[in-house]
Amino acid sequence: MSSLSSLRRVKPAASTEDQTPSTPPPGQEQPAPPPPDEEGLLIPLEQEPPDTSVQRGFISHGRAERLRLQLWLADTLRKSIAPDLPLDLPLERTPEREQTIQQRFQQALQRANIKMPADISIEEFYSNVCDEIFGFGPLEPLIRSNSITEIMVNGPYIVFIERKGRLVESGHKFLDDDHVERIVKRIVKPLGRAADPEHPLIDARLPDGSRVNSVIRPCAIDGPNLTIRKFSRDKLTIEDLLKFGSLAPQMAQFLEACVVSRLNIIVSGGTGSGKTTLINVLSGFIPGHERTVTIEDAAELQFKQRNVIRLETKKPTPDSPGEVTIRDCVINALRMRPERIVVGECRGGEALDMLQAMNTGHDGSMTTVHANDPRSCFDRLESLVLMAGVDFPIHVVRKQIASSVDLIVQASRLRDGSRKITHITEIQGIEGENAILQNIFTFTDKGDGEDGKIIGEYEPGGIRPKCEAQLRQNGFNLPPSMFMKGGGF
Repeated sequence: MSSLSSLRRVKPAASTEDQTPSTPPPGQEQPAPPPPDEEGLLIPLEQEPPDTSVQRGFISHGRAERLRLQLWLADTLRKSIAPDLPLDLPLERTPEREQTIQQRFQQALQRANIKMPADISIEEFYSNVCDEIFGFGPLEPLIRSNSITEIMVNGPYIVFIERKGRLVESGHKFLDDDHVERIVKRIVKPLGRAADPEHPLIDARLPDGSRVNSVIRPCAIDGPNLTIRKFSRDKLTIEDLLKFGSLAPQMAQFLEACVVSRLNIIVSGGTGSGKTTLINVLSGFIPGHERTVTIEDAAELQFKQRNVIRLETKKPTPDSPGEVTIRDCVINALRMRPERIVVGECRGGEALDMLQAMNTGHDGSMTTVHANDPRSCFDRLESLVLMAGVDFPIHVVRKQIASSVDLIVQASRLRDGSRKITHITEIQGIEGENAILQNIFTFTDKGDGEDGKIIGEYEPGGIRPKCEAQLRQNGFNLPPSMFMKGGGF
């Protein structure tokens, strides 16, 4: 066998023929085809026996034997260079270790008389072994890819990915449930979090900040599942959102003025609509000298300023049973002399503390809320405040929200997979029992084009915002024509 000194990572041979969805039953729409597999990341799907559970999936005997050989060889080589490190902890990748692994890999193939599987090249097999030793196993090539925005493991034999807003089954597989759980533990253990039957619900992050959620046995019925929301290695800017068509230039100018002028902003949207990305982009307008405290369950925000304190919640573990919640962090942040507080997401009673912070000298604060439109966002804020356990009448809660929050920015993921800011809405106050919400800018959907992309335009609401005087005090003299109704931008 030739020397492996020239081994390099190669992309798995892949075909997209088996990735095409089957014809749907009559009455159902044909789903849009996935983007072309230009990186060769997709693996042809295996033909499943008729009695296979649809949600569990299937792995062929030959595929399982190859994965079992990869795992055995990876574990053997890893133990030879790091005998005291558990297999469910990450091993740092260094040139010295890679060189040692390469030499011992070649020796193992020769001495153990291992018969290489016929359906894989030795370079690809070696690459997979290294992914098991240093990385996250079958997920490693998906994590390395810049085009993939989400990875969804629905048990060991079903792995979906999202690219350009489209979901497609990747064909990548794990050996079994234990294999998935090992990778989950490799992600969460360095963060001091547990992943075991006593702690089956897991929130964590990858070293690059990508968000990770996992549910393992006994709560996961069809096998451990794992969801990774990836973030671009290159931090997006407002110019990127303009290039993507996520908002209009006038909207970008208005949002910049609002952030610099220290308006309190709620970013609202559904799952995967780009709320965290939008918070990151808006944070780019925060002046560098202002002290900002960010608070999250799993640290995802990537601010560029230097004067930023990042806080993260703590889950209880057997070794450290104490818990630190978002609400605890918000209360503590008030003692840290912040000028702005940014909460990754309000989903409980911390909303009350966040609103009080916005209303007591921490102008310019931001957070995200799960809601489908600005009115639903306001209603959800009411519910979240009541979850704090306070016995406020509902009209008091509404006044608290109206006096604290200036803008709701609605982010939406549309049916073609694109993400857009569909509303910039001002909370103008309370009239009687109802909140007054005024749309400053909206996106009007005008149907689909021939290419399946949504056709639409951004339009002003026709009313100058109440906050215009505050913007003017901070040097932003926005022209009245920016808000005039009568056509898109």
